[in-house]
Amino acid sequence: MVIESIINSFNAEKRPYFLILIGFLYSLIAAALSMWIFPDQASLIMVFLIVMASIPLMISVIKDEEKKDVSEFHEIILLKEHGKALLAFMCLFIGVTLGMALLYTILPGETTSTMFDAQIKTISGMSHAVSSDVTGKFIAGFDRFSNIFLNNVKVLMFCLLFSFLYGAGAIFILTWNASVIGTAIGNFIRGELALLSGLVGLDKFVQYFNVISIGLMKYAIHGIPEILAYFTAGLAGGIISIAVIKHDFGGKKFEHIVLDSADLILLSIAILFIAGILEIWVTPIFF
Repeated sequence: MVIESIINSFNAEKRPYFLILIGFLYSLIAAALSMWIFPDQASLIMVFLIVMASIPLMISVIKDEEKKDVSEFHEIILLKEHGKALLAFMCLFIGVTLGMALLYTILPGETTSTMFDAQIKTISGMSHAVSSDVTGKFIAGFDRFSNIFLNNVKVLMFCLLFSFLYGAGAIFILTWNASVIGTAIGNFIRGELALLSGLVGLDKFVQYFNVISIGLMKYAIHGIPEILAYFTAGLAGGIISIAVIKHDFGGKKFEHIVLDSADLILLSIAILFIAGILEIWVTPIFF
């Protein structure tokens, strides 16, 4: 693949922010191909196409991280090294999310209803679940936090399992989440812009930029740490998966890898806990 020959793990960790553009392009290309070849199933086909494009990079990065685990690095240094890979993954995810949000915002309504059919249904189900909760009380907020946190832990376990079984398998779940979040952001921006359509002159453009910024921030406050937790768990599962293939189960190196992966899993759960707090008690303050 052409892109695979250009973007390797070294470039990804040295220039992680370049992956925002790559993820953005992945989403645009996948959307165009899915609507052209499989228009009726575009909402899922474009996710698979993005996954196919991302897997070589994911596997390359995970292999490099596994090599670091068998080195003599101290655990703190290892976590810092893993942070470079996680930043690269996050930039790729942000790029895909921005691409999805842009497509949903600018494309005609009939096209978006087809292209994002599965994502829209998922968001509608989530909105119904949230609206059925009692709000405004701390106990109700804590109950909702428990439900969201446990559900997110379930997704995290899926990321861990998929990465363990398929190496870079977590990229499917994370790409799906990027498409859902991008759809939600695009839907918010589109709805707010419709309300501002009567404005004219310079104020109109100012309001447009405000709406786009608010749309991004509404989901970024809790969404970024949440996805970071999923990537951390996915990295842990991928490292263990490669280690199982390359090392004996009873070896000292394998034991070191398992301990490092366990630290990553615990770290991902802690990040997920913080993300839940932000979603329930911080994001509503601003939005």
